[in-house]
Amino acid sequence: MAIRNIRILGDEVLRKKSKEVKENNEKLQILIDDMFDTMYEANGVGLAAPQVGILKRLVVIDVDGTPYTLINPVIVESDGTQTGDEGCLSVPNKSGIVTRPNHVICKALDRDFNEITVEGTELLARCICHELDHLDGVVYVDKVEGDLVEVSYEEE
Repeated sequence: MAIRNIRILGDEVLRKKSKEVKENNEKLQILIDDMFDTMYEANGVGLAAPQVGILKRLVVIDVDGTPYTLINPVIVESDGTQTGDEGCLSVPNKSGIVTRPNHVICKALDRDFNEITVEGTELLARCICHELDHLDGVVYVDKVEGDLVEVSYEEE
């Protein structure tokens, strides 16, 4: 397992549409493990494959100690709204106000290629929407209401 470089806004890979994952193999399993390691190392709650330079429809999420691997994910239902601060590992030290659904249902394959359904509200719903946007070349700054603000993280 390895920490991969997170691509930063301005890198053209973040603006490209990702391709469907067609097969489960050792290379995919290594990528999944590396993405979790990279996300945790960066103190993130979600990471999409394009953020590490791989144009595959794959995201990893962990907002509350429950890790999710979503391969070829699709949001099949969403409702409600939530408006709040959002940030991104590819846009370091910035945040902005974004409105997202408050509830989503996502269908995907897990790391074993089994079909799964993930239902989320609040932060999990926001994270699913944010990460799936990355798969279509959309970065949250495209949806920010108002200006991005500088965020400083102080050591505690």
